[in-house]
Amino acid sequence: MGAQTATIAEMGDYLRRAEQLDFHSATCIDHVLTVPPYTSGTWLEPMVLMGALAAVTRKIKLGPMGITLPLRNPVYYAKEWATLDVLSAGRAIFGVGVGWHEKEFAVMNVPYKERGRRMNEMLEAVLALWSGDDVTYRGKYYQFENVRVDPKPVQLPRPQIWIPGGTSPLDKSYGQKIPDFTPVLRRIAKYASVWVPHSPATPEMVRGDWARIQEMVKEFGRQPSDVTKAYCNFVYVLEKGEKPEAAIPKFSKISGKDLEFWQTHYLVGSPEQVAERVCEKVEAMGGVGHVIFNPVDWSIGQLELVANQVRPHILKALAKI
Repeated sequence: MGAQTATIAEMGDYLRRAEQLDFHSATCIDHVLTVPPYTSGTWLEPMVLMGALAAVTRKIKLGPMGITLPLRNPVYYAKEWATLDVLSAGRAIFGVGVGWHEKEFAVMNVPYKERGRRMNEMLEAVLALWSGDDVTYRGKYYQFENVRVDPKPVQLPRPQIWIPGGTSPLDKSYGQKIPDFTPVLRRIAKYASVWVPHSPATPEMVRGDWARIQEMVKEFGRQPSDVTKAYCNFVYVLEKGEKPEAAIPKFSKISGKDLEFWQTHYLVGSPEQVAERVCEKVEAMGGVGHVIFNPVDWSIGQLELVANQVRPHILKALAKI
């Protein structure tokens, strides 16, 4: 991202090493605009990026976490994502989010206050287009008749749906003005295969949201086991003898927040410290099905530190939960 965006050859080298280290997936963030001070730099367009990365990898799963769905058109996105799934031989991740940055909605001519309801219709329309031919959909925001989209996704009967969101201490900072997160949790309960709580969310927030989601799924004819949760956080692992201040030039490329903020809400520390913090939260969350790291330093060294010195501790802790 930004002036330091890697070449596709460098990205390919990085992800092939990730494949060798048995990482499961590679995800990216979706922003149309730069959004300082919470993030900075330039964000590559997710679908173009993932299409390019599918060509230089072989087994790692790829996808945005998640695409700001209300900014897209359902017919076009159904075709776009299915094309990625076909070209990657079923390795695409269907991660979707409602979005939070008001200016992005303004420049895309999508009313910000409609984004939640639009996302619900988007999901319904996209899933219908993937599951049938000559599809008709009549919603408040999207309507079409006798539409057929090919190709269909490779993943059957349908792709898993990854949805980030829920209660967070940073909601006001991120532009969220809705104190009641019931609509968000109902969306997760109705559609999600994997729920990804906000990185800064406390264990108490996650437990409270999870209890509500587990009750809500029954309203939609689903079982509590139909939804799993994931731990996700930004990370910088300190090498032996390295001070926390060494992380500043790394995370400053993507965030205008200071070191205290990062140490409070994200992961900056030695391999042991990072693993301990992850394990504490995962245990408090009652276990997770996935652990997702967003490195702020895309070096092979950081990748190997996570794989060889952080991951073993986490896997051991997960096995006990």
